[in-house]
Amino acid sequence: MSRKGNYHDNSVMENFFGIMKQEMSHGEVYYSYDKLKEAIDQYVEYYNKQ
Repeated sequence: MSRKGNYHDNSVMENFFGIMKQEMSHGEVYYSYDKLKEAIDQYVEYYNKQ
C-alpha cells in the first residue's frame, strides 16, 4: 500500500468496475435491486471462471 491519495492502488478495481458497467449496462435497464444483484453475481462468476 502506498500513501493516501495514490490512485495506483485503486486503478485495478476502477478498471474492472468500468469494464463491468460497460458490458452489463449496454442496453439493459434493471428495475429491481435483486435483478441487478443477480446480474452482477453472474458477471463476476463469468469473469473469474472464463
